[in-house]
Amino acid sequence: MFFIKPVAQSLIGVDPSTQFGYIYSIMRPIMELVNRFLAIPDRSFFLFGPRGTGKSTWAQAVFRDALRIDLLSPDAFRRYAARPERLRDLVEGEVRRRAVIVDDVQKVPALLPVIHALIEEKRGFVFVLTGSSARKLKRTGADLLAGRAVMRAMHPFMAAEVAPRFDLDRALRHGLLPLVWREEDPEDVLRAYAALYVREEVQMEGLVRNVGNFARFLEVVTFSHAGVLNLSNVARECEVERKVVESYVQILEDLLLAFRLPVFAKRAKRAVSVHPKFYLFDAGVYRSLRPCGPLDRPQEIDGHALEGLVAQHIRAWNVYGGGLHQLAFWRTRSGVEVDFVVYGPRGFWAVEVKNTDRVRDEELRGLRAFCEEYPEAQALFLYRGVERLKRHGVICLPCDAFLRALVPGKKLLD
Repeated sequence: MFFIKPVAQSLIGVDPSTQFGYIYSIMRPIMELVNRFLAIPDRSFFLFGPRGTGKSTWAQAVFRDALRIDLLSPDAFRRYAARPERLRDLVEGEVRRRAVIVDDVQKVPALLPVIHALIEEKRGFVFVLTGSSARKLKRTGADLLAGRAVMRAMHPFMAAEVAPRFDLDRALRHGLLPLVWREEDPEDVLRAYAALYVREEVQMEGLVRNVGNFARFLEVVTFSHAGVLNLSNVARECEVERKVVESYVQILEDLLLAFRLPVFAKRAKRAVSVHPKFYLFDAGVYRSLRPCGPLDRPQEIDGHALEGLVAQHIRAWNVYGGGLHQLAFWRTRSGVEVDFVVYGPRGFWAVEVKNTDRVRDEELRGLRAFCEEYPEAQALFLYRGVERLKRHGVICLPCDAFLRALVPGKKLLD
């Protein structure tokens, strides 16, 4: 959930047909909250996601009578770090309030054994444990509740969540991070976003020894966004060892700031690439980190932003829909490539994304080659035009229309 604009009604509930949470809340002023596609678990759960994705807002809106502990508050952090058992005292003193939200739970991993014990007592408490990363919990050997709590993730907005206010050009410039979406000056917020992560998530948590090297790496790795990730090349540009770059990429993934797509190699007849593709989690964050000067071609940056925007949507669609599909890309040793391969029980799709307003036969070459090897796949070409076409067996769709129609639980393409 996230505040967008004034409305004149108040309602809270859960859509019984989808089990997706929704809420309208009377505030000062009255504001509409955006429907999120995150399904509400029927038990305690971890809710991970990068800062600014709306985890706390969603949790407080869905569990509006819950007890809440915000470990970003210095006072709360000191109290619970010094005596984690205080959580039991609080819960038992408020027995009528069955839901408990603990924000930034990774700040005090020692709370988890207390939560585990309370869940084991089967007294009906539901714990919503939000965090920007499970890295510290795993690194410290923290109790992850032994399966008593499920894992969920919050992503930036999907186009269908903010429709009809979705604007593709704006999304390509500023992304779909809820923290940025509501701001009058989104570029200012985006510029501060990387600094926040370097300072709070990386430096304060002691994740790297040399923050300057990591900051330089953040800039260099943006040139790999929507491209094949070659760690040796990135290390050479950063003037650090390859294993250091590998650890930095892992930190980005652990903080949910980036992800890699493997090469699709099922039943492969041709030799395929061995390097994965790399994406930052949000198109706006990519644009804010990517250095830009007179020698950079705007159309190239726009193209990578568009591919990244599609990537973050397909990823969110898969995660919110239960994570049933494998997401990959396809690239032969000779350089023939398909941007995305989606393979799972609901279908098999090959997707190519181009920042062009026309469909050219040469741009369909990768899809046609893939379908020759995998005739079971449905080929989809996304572009910036306005017509829905079918050429050489490939469905060509306006990217804007595709993103607006993408809803978890439904097929990638109906």
